[in-house]
Amino acid sequence: MSKRDYYEVLGVPKTATKEEIRKAYRKLSKQFHPDLNKEEGAEAKFKEVTEAFEVLSDENKRASYDQYGHADPNQGFGGGGFSGFGGGDGFGFDDIFSSFFGGGGGSRRRDPNAPRKGDDLQYTMTVDFMEAAFGKETEIEIPREEVCSTCDGSGAKKGTSVKTCTNCGGSGQISVTQNTPLGQMVNRKVCNVCQGTGKIIPEKCETCHGSGRVKKRKKIKITIPAGVDDGQQLRVAGQGEGGVNGGPSGDLYIVFRVRPHEKFIREADDILLEVALTFPQAALGDEIEVPTIHGSVNLKIPAGTQPGTTFRLRGKGIQNVHGHGIGDQHVIVKLLTPKKMTEKQKELLREFASIDGDAPGEYSSSLFDKIKRSIKGD
Repeated sequence: MSKRDYYEVLGVPKTATKEEIRKAYRKLSKQFHPDLNKEEGAEAKFKEVTEAFEVLSDENKRASYDQYGHADPNQGFGGGGFSGFGGGDGFGFDDIFSSFFGGGGGSRRRDPNAPRKGDDLQYTMTVDFMEAAFGKETEIEIPREEVCSTCDGSGAKKGTSVKTCTNCGGSGQISVTQNTPLGQMVNRKVCNVCQGTGKIIPEKCETCHGSGRVKKRKKIKITIPAGVDDGQQLRVAGQGEGGVNGGPSGDLYIVFRVRPHEKFIREADDILLEVALTFPQAALGDEIEVPTIHGSVNLKIPAGTQPGTTFRLRGKGIQNVHGHGIGDQHVIVKLLTPKKMTEKQKELLREFASIDGDAPGEYSSSLFDKIKRSIKGD
């Protein structure tokens, strides 16, 4: 099945800004997050949205995608979970050119024995709301390829040696001449004897079976940055796949998924919290205790506070992940209407309504204004 266009997946135009892409991703990732959405197909949609965001939020990957689409030869676009990004061994335009013109036009031949950087890896890590807000030191375990310690990466059995492939002369490639209506054409192909390595291993290492590399699980200590948000990533240098032929190791990219909080809603570095006030509290005013991620604080409610009123608690939000200050908490008022009342309560409300001539059930949006007038004695 062909992949959908990444812009279509996020529901944004190709001219979308980084902020528009981020907002679209935040909305869709929350909609399809497996912890929140148990519908069939939600997890697949979540992975699709994540994959699209990882490409379009990166300037280089986005530029390549805009030019080549999903057929981009220089990028490995994958999604979700734990994955490798590739270390530069993909099929590129040099190879395409070579297949038609026999290596002319300035195409370069890759030395199979040259040192190469190991593949980058991606690890998706789910953290709690508070862990993301304040940061945390933790340990993760990742599967990755490392150089086989038995053969030191040669792939040969101990006491034996690796031979140069006689079929390709150690180049890892062979030339095949074909007769066509346009004349003879030379194609360069991967050597079918050594599979492009340029080497032959007569007796393979019993540990790695000739690959020179083994899969291991490694524990890594990491620090979750305070203020990290859903979808952001952390680069851990040198913790990707081991290098090839003595090359450096790749990097590990940790993508964070933040679980929603039962009370708090995050908007950038600010926090939104909805509090319910009773009719007397909103009409007469009160002082209430409000929870924040930094602990509870007292908040004065002025008399005549209307539903939807927002109070700002400065500095009670989340630390910016880049160190640019701290956000605020916004407390949004909603009115708590009692579902059950005693006869005495009902009688008092009827009496209150009759003061201005209202019959029971005729309450309107002007009710709070009438309350304030009554309190002031107007």
